[in-house]
Amino acid sequence: MQLSGSVALVTGASAGIGAAVADRLAARGAHVLVHGRDAERTRAVAAHVHGTAILGDLADPAGRHAVVEHALAARGRVDILVANAGAGWSGPLPDMSVAHVRSLLELDLVASIELTHALVPAMVHRGHGAVCFVSSIAGRTGVAGEAVYSAAKAGVDVFAESLRAETAGTGVSVGVVVPGAVDTGFFDHRGRRYDRAFPAPVPPDRVADAIVRVVEGGRAEEWVPRWLRLAPAVRALAPGPYRYLATRFGEPVRIRSRGDGGGRDGADAQ
Repeated sequence: MQLSGSVALVTGASAGIGAAVADRLAARGAHVLVHGRDAERTRAVAAHVHGTAILGDLADPAGRHAVVEHALAARGRVDILVANAGAGWSGPLPDMSVAHVRSLLELDLVASIELTHALVPAMVHRGHGAVCFVSSIAGRTGVAGEAVYSAAKAGVDVFAESLRAETAGTGVSVGVVVPGAVDTGFFDHRGRRYDRAFPAPVPPDRVADAIVRVVEGGRAEEWVPRWLRLAPAVRALAPGPYRYLATRFGEPVRIRSRGDGGGRDGADAQ
């Protein structure tokens, strides 16, 4: 993918990984459409990279439509989509409200699908383009206390794999970046901070570099750090021991019985 002169939409680019990606793409000559929900931070990043701020809530259907409309109105096209926006939540599943479950799935999975659905056909028509999804090790192995987040990221992975087959030979590449823990504000908002000594969180710049490699080189996937790819390999080759070790040494999150027949907002789970 030729980055110079391209138009790139980076979602969740007001901070962290997205802001680092915007900086790198701009340095290579792309015009970056910097998406975010926080107007002040988003506009600051856009000004820094001489790009265009695109505001909108991707957890909301109307917000997703507005982001696409504003992105296309800004430059007339989108050549590169970096689907980075997302949120996590940590804790026993019943402690998560059904409304929050739906909101997280809308942001972490549905938004990526809908933006791709809206933007990829024009890329195929022009004969060039790139899509990169930011996934997670949680989507490859599952993580206790992050069941919904893990499910959303697993969905992103399978969607990307399927889309890659559909776009083969069209000039549009589809890739994923699979990071482990990243040193951003993500953990400050998921309900529980990351308190493990190992593996240590990696800086967002390393993930951003991997995203650029995927986009520029048309790669199918990158892992950050690369050794993390061993975890799903062990899970596939020795599932029993893997699950024992994951339960024994993984996140200390367990569902406790309440005897009330459901979660705290089970009545609205129609």
